[in-house]
Amino acid sequence: MSSTLTRPAPVGDAAVRDAAAPRRRTRIFALPEARWAAAALVLFLIGLPLHLLGAPAWAWGPLFALAYAAGGWEPGWAGLQALREKTLDVDLLMVVAALGAAAIGQVLDGALLIVIFATSGALEAVATARTADSVRGLLDLAPTTAARLLDDGSEETVPTGQLVVGDTILVRPGERVGADGRVVDGASEVDQATITGEPLPVAKEAGDEVFAGTLNGTGVLRVKVERDPADSVIARIVAMVEEASGTKAPTQLFIEKVEQRYSLGMVAATIALFALPLLFGAALQPTLLRAMTFMIVASPCAVVLATMPPLLSAIANAGRHGVLVKSAVVMEQLGQIDAVALDKTGTLTEGTPQVTDLRPLAAAGLSEEELLRVAAAAEHPSEHPLARAIVDAARARDLEIAPAEDFNSAPGTGVTATVEGKAVAVGSPARLLAGRTDHPAAAVAAQLEQEGRTAVLVEVEDSPVGVLGIADRLREEAAATVTALTGLTGGTPVLVTGDNPRAAARLAQEVGITDVRAGLLPQDKVNAVRELEKAGRKVLVVGDGVNDAPALAAAHTGIAMGRAGSDLALETADAVVVRDELASIPAVVALSRRARRLVVQNLAIAAFFITGLVVWDLVGTLPLPLGVAGHEGSTVIVGLNGLRLLADSAWRRARNANGNGNGR
Repeated sequence: MSSTLTRPAPVGDAAVRDAAAPRRRTRIFALPEARWAAAALVLFLIGLPLHLLGAPAWAWGPLFALAYAAGGWEPGWAGLQALREKTLDVDLLMVVAALGAAAIGQVLDGALLIVIFATSGALEAVATARTADSVRGLLDLAPTTAARLLDDGSEETVPTGQLVVGDTILVRPGERVGADGRVVDGASEVDQATITGEPLPVAKEAGDEVFAGTLNGTGVLRVKVERDPADSVIARIVAMVEEASGTKAPTQLFIEKVEQRYSLGMVAATIALFALPLLFGAALQPTLLRAMTFMIVASPCAVVLATMPPLLSAIANAGRHGVLVKSAVVMEQLGQIDAVALDKTGTLTEGTPQVTDLRPLAAAGLSEEELLRVAAAAEHPSEHPLARAIVDAARARDLEIAPAEDFNSAPGTGVTATVEGKAVAVGSPARLLAGRTDHPAAAVAAQLEQEGRTAVLVEVEDSPVGVLGIADRLREEAAATVTALTGLTGGTPVLVTGDNPRAAARLAQEVGITDVRAGLLPQDKVNAVRELEKAGRKVLVVGDGVNDAPALAAAHTGIAMGRAGSDLALETADAVVVRDELASIPAVVALSRRARRLVVQNLAIAAFFITGLVVWDLVGTLPLPLGVAGHEGSTVIVGLNGLRLLADSAWRRARNANGNGNGR
């Protein structure tokens, strides 16, 4: 947070066009994976009641056959392609198992397996497309044209892509900066939250750096371009998100870690069970029946359900309590994290400035409420975030706000107005007290700024009467959340923020964080995450802004705060706290760890049944109906065991356990 008072402009035409422009978003059913999965699901749901009610096979058989084709042809074809690379894809095995089930009359089992895998593939494709859309949309933050100044003093409008280092551009009030550069003339304030995450606009004057895509305030700036548009910070954010999303090692579900061995073993055993007896003169029909029975009882339906129901139940439960986890893979990953990096503004704080201190000067003879009332009256016509904070504080105390006359706003300085016949100025202590550094108000302002507040001086008739302290308010549950995450991971979270070191240190002290990394640009946050990962940590990043998106993408797992989160952060993150309740984060981590324990339990149950039925089929003669009953029974058991996490009590246990490490 900047401790210098600054003023934003009313939104200009360029910003209005940016806001009004529709986001480019891939429609779900524009994706072939989604269309085929939907077709398979609809066909299955139509055929299911007909099959269960005992309708003739001609009524439900074609529907199930079409479901097999719709949901199975793409993974089947992909599996055949993988075979050419000498890799046995588990999706191909699922298709073969489904067809094997159908071959001996278990059409329903096979169709259900096909639908599960088709739906899973469609969800993954949708998530990938949405992230790509959001990354492309980030480029819309930067304007497409800029006013370039010529040597004769005239200007020309050129595409920002044609700007070169050394050009000077003119940035009018309310426009977005067209390129990274340095101010050579003019004074204004710039809202650069998209880059640094700072909650308040920052004063800019000659010599200060500005970034492409940030929003200019009420002043006019002349900016000398110092970076090629392709190398701007906003362009690098896009590149970092794309790179991190593309190179992020996919953490697969637990069962997928053994899928190759299991798949190869099952296929080899089925072929051997069919071919070897024939070589020794066995009859074809009973040999085929034994091999098909083996394929059914050894098929990984129970293993698949051992993994998915606990994770999907945990996803559903978290969703009911305001946390959107985007996939089963993410839910599994959340339980693996052992380090946390937290953003400040909009994550640990509410992201909006609040009046925290009222310091009337003794010599002025005003009370706290009188000081606030005078300041609110002068600030009332302003749209600045600080002005809104002051006016809101006055209204919260039911103070009468007098009308202001002769209102004037000066970028980087403050406002002046006539209130009840007296000249009132509210603004930056450094500007209003210029040449009066020994005034008592200067010492009060310096103390507030040392504590991480933004100091606002109030003058009446050119005489300082008091100082207001304004800060981004800490979330009520912030300290408890830090404590809970510390208990879950065994280490205190790291604070990574683009805000200034004083504000960051003050907040860190309040919540119990000792590792503070302030003043970070987006690439610095990524470097901080990678530094932790090089130390062998699996990092959870929690943030909300565009500047957090690269770190969210680079981390083992990323969670975005939903209320104030940028589109890019929401799309890039693996999970979103929709209700903006910070305490939900350690709860969902604890819930994930419980889901992982249930997965292990279910795998043990599935292995017990599969092993028993396979041994029976190999050593003795396993009747097909009994094999199907045992197979389906194990599937039901592991499914019901996983559904335990749907209960509200599972969430309450996660909330209660997350502070003492019991979520492991």
